[in-house]
Amino acid sequence: MRPAALEGGRPPGGPVRPSRRAPKSGKRRILRWAASVLALLILGTGAAGYLYYRHLNGNLRKEELTLGDKKMADHKANAAGQTPLNILIIGSDARDSEENQKLGGAKETFGAAPLADVQMLLHLSADRSNISVVSMPRDTMLKMPKCTDPKTDKVYPASTGNVQTNQSLGRGGPGCTVATWYELTGITIDHFMMIDFSGVVSMADAVGGVPVCVDANIHSLGRDGKGSGLKLKKGTTSIKGEQALQWLRTRYGFEDNTDLGRAEAQHQYLNSMVRELRKGTKLTDPGKLMDLAEAATSALTVDKGLDTVKKLYDLAEELKKAPTGRITMTTMPNVYGTGTLSGRVFPKAGDAEQLFRMVREDIPLDGKASKRKAPVTKDAAAPTGEIPVSVRNATGTDALPPARGRAGTVRDLLKDAGFVRATTDSQNAEPAARTGVLYPSADLEGDAQAVAKALGIPVSQVKKSADVSGIALAVGADWREDGAYTASAAEEKTPDTAKALNGEDKGACMHVNPGYTW
Repeated sequence: MRPAALEGGRPPGGPVRPSRRAPKSGKRRILRWAASVLALLILGTGAAGYLYYRHLNGNLRKEELTLGDKKMADHKANAAGQTPLNILIIGSDARDSEENQKLGGAKETFGAAPLADVQMLLHLSADRSNISVVSMPRDTMLKMPKCTDPKTDKVYPASTGNVQTNQSLGRGGPGCTVATWYELTGITIDHFMMIDFSGVVSMADAVGGVPVCVDANIHSLGRDGKGSGLKLKKGTTSIKGEQALQWLRTRYGFEDNTDLGRAEAQHQYLNSMVRELRKGTKLTDPGKLMDLAEAATSALTVDKGLDTVKKLYDLAEELKKAPTGRITMTTMPNVYGTGTLSGRVFPKAGDAEQLFRMVREDIPLDGKASKRKAPVTKDAAAPTGEIPVSVRNATGTDALPPARGRAGTVRDLLKDAGFVRATTDSQNAEPAARTGVLYPSADLEGDAQAVAKALGIPVSQVKKSADVSGIALAVGADWREDGAYTASAAEEKTPDTAKALNGEDKGACMHVNPGYTW
């Protein structure tokens, strides 16, 4: 396990683009491809010619998306048929080059397996109205899935006990980090982007200064030598290059000197960078844009679904649709371990799953969608007596078995409401946190909404799915007891323990630990 002084690397940000539309000229469009990547951002793309385009493509390093055995589920479409995008952003602490060794320190770790010391899941909503980000502390303890290294065919068996999450990267590459996230959260991941220390510095230099705030003078360097070396005066300072890397790596000096404070500092930096880049003032110089495009493509390792500048550009076009005020940064709710694991954290029961479920179900973490109803289809429903409905008992949870007889009970409720063709399906009982109605095609959407209305299920919980051949009602863990279905507003609230930070919050300022002031 790495010494705490390593302070893991953190990718600083990604594709960003000014609000005005790019000129039609292909040459100009390519110059506008400033920084397609890293954190939650938004830019355009290009190349001053085919050869330069090929050069940028050649800069990108590519790896397999997932190395796990478990196939990730398909996304469930919203009422309008749209699906979300999930991108895992990974910061590697690799000391595999002279430049990374100079930036990372800790000589005893040179040449060791890299660690995924920064892990952030970026969720772009299906309707492209908002972005949610979930950070997982590198000290999180969890079960590792089986992973097979695609380069050596070495098999890393599933762990029998808890392992620190940042070790996933050393089990075959970023594809194992993706598999580990899916194992824990059940969130389908579409892409990953990975960056190392030197990549962070080059990107931060190309982006330019980003303002950050501390509430006291800070020098992240203790008597024991632990710390990133960051030294700033109280107040707001514009940082870039190696100083930006120090900020993103700082653990000793922020809050309680743990990885949790570091995650908050990363969120502040990323939000600030998004605001700066969206002003457009940094993107008017073609030379700087070229530098940014070069830095971005040279800094990244991506999955094979993002293996060209064109694909990164298309992704950036989608990301830029969400306004800054609808970006929400969070940290996975957690609790400290005890005994020998006192310096580690575990997902907080209830709150962590609540956050993961909201991302899985495409519920915005800023709470704004709670007041917005899903569109009602224009497809007219058939008479209730003619609508076949298959009812599943999906009430099981990690802690509880399925509630006995729930499918039959809800089937009878449907029959009492006139759905005489309702039946039970005992073959499909995959647990669901929330009750929902699934339908396979647009011509059955009206029928599915009629089923939901009859039972008091919100239309937002009616979704199109390729996993069903007809209308299926999954009775979830939120309806384990007899009685009418009640949709709880609390189910759409981001837990306070997730420490949500809005992208427009310009007042964020890191608290400096008293032991690291000067």
